[in-house]
Amino acid sequence: MTRRTEWPDSPAEPGGDAGAGYGRDASAAARGAAADDAEARSGRRSPEGAGAGSGFGEGAGRRARSGTRSSGSPSSSRAEKGEPRDPVEQARNICLRLLTGTPRTRKQLADALRKREIPDEAAEEVLARFEDVGLIDDAAFAGAWVESRHHGRGLARRALVRELRTKGVDSAVIDEAVGQLDPDQEEETARELVARKLRSTRGLDRDKRLRRLAGMLARKGYGEGMALRVVRQALEEEGEDTEGLDEPF
Repeated sequence: MTRRTEWPDSPAEPGGDAGAGYGRDASAAARGAAADDAEARSGRRSPEGAGAGSGFGEGAGRRARSGTRSSGSPSSSRAEKGEPRDPVEQARNICLRLLTGTPRTRKQLADALRKREIPDEAAEEVLARFEDVGLIDDAAFAGAWVESRHHGRGLARRALVRELRTKGVDSAVIDEAVGQLDPDQEEETARELVARKLRSTRGLDRDKRLRRLAGMLARKGYGEGMALRVVRQALEEEGEDTEGLDEPF
């Protein structure tokens, strides 16, 4: 099993901590690619040797600070901010910014480019290039996601499959990623989840405890049969009479 990677809870993850493993590597690679991209725009660095983080050089900075007012059109506004007019360069910059914050799937980046009205041809060129150099790697993303969300949140296969589908990961890639979880490991995680929740249900009647504990497991993607078996065993260990709990809840 690979080392754990914590992931943000929200689907968009605009500012979440990408954590270790693939997330950190992808962010570092994106920052390096951004620096190389800035270096490649020859003639725009200042004589003093401004770094890649200085955008388009001090000349652009002076123009931005000059207070020159634009006509109000989107293109002139972008020009004042030093943003490129070439759609391929725009797409590349957008993707680099997003990948610096947290790893993303190809679909997430494609959706972001579409939202910013990047032409499809330019978007496809940049996305294909990023896949070639490893900045987009849906298989690595899915593997790290499964590792993190199972150990960090206790999610079972079904819940993990749902989450990865919403992020646009291919079904074959999802199957391979969730395949790293075996049934014994899933059941052990389910037992740990029930053990942590059990104390808060003490004082309730048996059926209510069953519904609450089994419902918690169901929301995390565990099947009905496994959830019933794990909860029943936990209640038996506390001395509860579990007769009649073989029926589906």
